[in-house]
Amino acid sequence: MEWIAILMFLVVIAVLLFGYPVAFSLGGVALFFAFIGSLLGVFDIAFLGTVPNRLFGIMNNETLMAVPLFVFMGITLEKAKIAEELLEDLSKLFGQFRGGLGISVTIVGMLLAASTGIVGATVVTMGLLSLPSMLKRGYDPKIATGTICASGTLGQIIPPSIVLVLLGDVLSSAYSQAQLDQGIFSPDTVSVGDLFVGSLIPGLGLVFLYILYILGVSIINPQSMPAPDHSNQTGISFLALCRSLLAPLLLIFAVLGSIIGGFATPTEAAGVGASGALLLALAKRSLTNKKLQEIMQNTVKVSSMVFLILIGASFFSLVFRGYGGDHLVREALLNLPGGTFSAMVCVMLLMFLLGFVLDFIEITFVVVPIVAPVLLMLDIDPIWLGVMIAINLQTSFLTPPFGFALFYLRGVAPSSVRTSDIYRGAMPFVIIQIIALIILSIFPEIATWLPERIYS
Repeated sequence: MEWIAILMFLVVIAVLLFGYPVAFSLGGVALFFAFIGSLLGVFDIAFLGTVPNRLFGIMNNETLMAVPLFVFMGITLEKAKIAEELLEDLSKLFGQFRGGLGISVTIVGMLLAASTGIVGATVVTMGLLSLPSMLKRGYDPKIATGTICASGTLGQIIPPSIVLVLLGDVLSSAYSQAQLDQGIFSPDTVSVGDLFVGSLIPGLGLVFLYILYILGVSIINPQSMPAPDHSNQTGISFLALCRSLLAPLLLIFAVLGSIIGGFATPTEAAGVGASGALLLALAKRSLTNKKLQEIMQNTVKVSSMVFLILIGASFFSLVFRGYGGDHLVREALLNLPGGTFSAMVCVMLLMFLLGFVLDFIEITFVVVPIVAPVLLMLDIDPIWLGVMIAINLQTSFLTPPFGFALFYLRGVAPSSVRTSDIYRGAMPFVIIQIIALIILSIFPEIATWLPERIYS
């Protein structure tokens, strides 16, 4: 009956394309197939008896407690208008030369990624703040929109990232399961902190490739990035720049430094980040009672969405396994000609294609638990696998026509910017992402070296 599991997966995708809520689509389709299978005598309904234990495990999962705290931190920093000051000051610093505004946008995107980890908020904020300035200075709309979308999605890979928190929890279970299946009854572990450390160098490398591309375009096609009018340019003092950068950098070091140094778990560090963001907003006197209420409401909405999807995915994975879908996937991957290489390529390609129709949360909770144990049985490093998946999911945010970052920017871009400009502007950055994946696949030490050095 394994084919029913594959049919169930296809039905879920079809239901999602009709626009139904993700959490209820996953749970509803799973329950429908479970009851139909039970009536036909091909599904053991006892599988659903483990649902309460799974939900109780989600409620008691200390790692997942970091999600609402990081969301709170990101939304608070967004409301405190940290991005506005950073973009204004860095534009004064880099805006003195051709392509400098694009570099400023990329660096601010990197800093916001390391401060918030929320892609939608970063893309919208950068679109509202920087896109009008770039268009006013004569930037090609394709370059401007592509740079904003790409830098806004850095929150997927640069910690503290919500994606890495969720991936870390899923990969931890998958790694333990893979080792138990191999007869290893004292398994090694992988944590969210490991993924945070492992993603640092790849994330910064991606920023470097973005900047390199912008500089290359400014040299090859200077008309797309006109030289700045120095008569209207005002510089910035070193003291003013440090004052602008000090607060977000302190917060980044407090969160990541406490994790890397082993002083705090990711959940504890998330608490530090949430508290720090709140104090920062109070220090800037930008936090009113109304804004605080909006921050808390938005945090509850985003966190509820994440955990509802996780509950729906729990139903789906139980029924999928009940039909033997996990065995079908395992046999298919293990029997591919080419071994580990072919299995990895197939999984990466599958996730890339699913990124056209599914959000990163659905892929993390539905697809990763199915394929990760099989890949980890093939002696693939779990940290490297997690970083590869994170970059792959980031690529799906940029890929036309369904990239979520493109939708976010389209919602705030002026009508003079065509949708085709946004799509064409994003494509070079998609190619850069794919190049980064290829480089990381050839040199996995880029992701594994730093964790090995820090944690021995």
